[in-house]
Amino acid sequence: MAEEDVGSIFCINDSSSDDDDLIHPDNTLDSGDSDYHPPSSESGEDLQPLQFTPQPGPSAPPPTTWQKRGRSSQGTSSTPGKKSGKRFRSSEGKKEERWHDRDEEDIKPDAPRFMPARTPGPTVDTTKAWSPISLFQLFFSASVVRTIIENTNANAVKRKRAGMKFKWEVLTAKDFYTFLAIVIFTGLVTVQNRSDYWRKKWLYNFPFPSEKMTQDRFEAIMWSLHLSNPEEDEENEKKRSTAEYDRLFKIKPLYTEMVDACKAHFQPYNNLSIDEQIVATKAQISLKQYIKEKPTKWGYKIFVLRDTSIGYTWNFFVYTGKRESPRGHGLSYSAVMDLMPFPLLGTGYTLYTDNFYTSPTLCTDLSTKKIGCCGTIGKHRNGFPQTQTNDLPKKAERGDIRWIRSGKLLYVKWMGTREVTMCSTVHQAYSGQTVRRKVKEAGVWHNKSIPVPDCIVDYSRNMGRIDLSDALIGFYRIHHKKTKWYKTLFYHFLDIAVVNSYLLHKELFEIKQDPTQAKPLIHKAFREQLAKEMLVFAERPAATPPLTTCMPIFFDSEARKHCKRCKDAGTPRVKTAVYCRKCNVPLCLSSKRNCFQEWHDGQ
Repeated sequence: MAEEDVGSIFCINDSSSDDDDLIHPDNTLDSGDSDYHPPSSESGEDLQPLQFTPQPGPSAPPPTTWQKRGRSSQGTSSTPGKKSGKRFRSSEGKKEERWHDRDEEDIKPDAPRFMPARTPGPTVDTTKAWSPISLFQLFFSASVVRTIIENTNANAVKRKRAGMKFKWEVLTAKDFYTFLAIVIFTGLVTVQNRSDYWRKKWLYNFPFPSEKMTQDRFEAIMWSLHLSNPEEDEENEKKRSTAEYDRLFKIKPLYTEMVDACKAHFQPYNNLSIDEQIVATKAQISLKQYIKEKPTKWGYKIFVLRDTSIGYTWNFFVYTGKRESPRGHGLSYSAVMDLMPFPLLGTGYTLYTDNFYTSPTLCTDLSTKKIGCCGTIGKHRNGFPQTQTNDLPKKAERGDIRWIRSGKLLYVKWMGTREVTMCSTVHQAYSGQTVRRKVKEAGVWHNKSIPVPDCIVDYSRNMGRIDLSDALIGFYRIHHKKTKWYKTLFYHFLDIAVVNSYLLHKELFEIKQDPTQAKPLIHKAFREQLAKEMLVFAERPAATPPLTTCMPIFFDSEARKHCKRCKDAGTPRVKTAVYCRKCNVPLCLSSKRNCFQEWHDGQ
């Protein structure tokens, strides 16, 4: 009877239960993803940069005949209660769920209108001449630098009180920018040991950084570097093991400012992507995560939202470990929603994700917010069609396509080097595009155009650029042996600020089209120029408000200078640590000698 069921695909073995023979009409269950699912082999390992050749669209498909439960098209009746091995819907006339091939035409969905909250591109004044340091200071603002300097000084005082013996001079803006210039220099010039930068023997006789800062001073700043207030740190530590404890408190002053600056100074173009960054560390700390598929497998995990056109890091957050999701879904779902502040973005964007994030629930919810979604998806995700009717054969030819549409959701299977599964809310199944691949036929390799679904074309184009920012960071990554986790993240945030500044530099060049400049700086030249401008900025005298009153002030360091009044009186060897802030002259001020008062009384 099954053999007479013409035009149908059937399964020889019966299923284990009657329920297995039914297809539920609305297979849109929650993805129920856990905190982490390792990507499966069919999730898109074949997705490599493609060369596409547009082809004419397919011809009109033949009408589809839908098989119903009961009598076959040849008039043969089925035995009541007998399982035929096929998957049916109920007998009220509903269509059977099945995979379609590329010859069957799909309906192209209406994409939401692209209405960004701001004009895409840099949001800074494009008529202004932006130097590398002025772009960098968009992310490391004056207020952030001032906070870091104050907290570093406070931390140095605390360490000295604790009995640590090291020479310390009060950190100033000049010292801090010189320190940053040296840090960027270490990413450009790599040596085995940090002390080699200050060696005077060949081959390590570098004029910089020894001419600008001694090694002891650099090490003292690096050891005492602190982003948060030490006293507030102690208050936060008292809350450990409670809900009020903040695991990221020590990086918050820079962390929050950096995230806000990344979103403020650039509006993404049409396409976005989400990925994880791993900041390598060997520290034994619970913040450290393990990701098998990453080149750097152990480190601090940072979820990043990027613009796919230039690789700009637009939003990110540091993952602190498993926690209860307020949205009732797993980490992959909540990470996407946390990274996408919809009022700041607008509508009409398309988000590209890998199979860790992609789920029918995520795609559907983003669609309700007028955000498209496209990504690789695991075949065992809740909601992914499980029907075997007209599925890809085990030995499918390269270029074979199967697809199913469920409302706005399009599920696609494509045979490249291996099977790739996709889910999209913005694509048509197949419009005739092809890709060149090497195929072995009759023992001979040759290039051949094979069909490729539209969603894989766009996915390969956009996801191929998500690693651009990581690559730019990796080329000249700051190399330091760091013992504190917050210092590791400080250097990583510094890298993000430099790379985003460089990407803004390139975008502003394209907008301005300055005839005096032939082309924008390359990445290496941009870092070199940034370090040079930091040194110039450090030497610039700080602007101080005019002082109208005389007031005794101590020098910034433990240094002492000759008293002005004693020197004029013929006793030049008397030194003091006090000077007048208005007159800017050193004067004695003690219980035995009050040159400060006597000098001013005589003026």
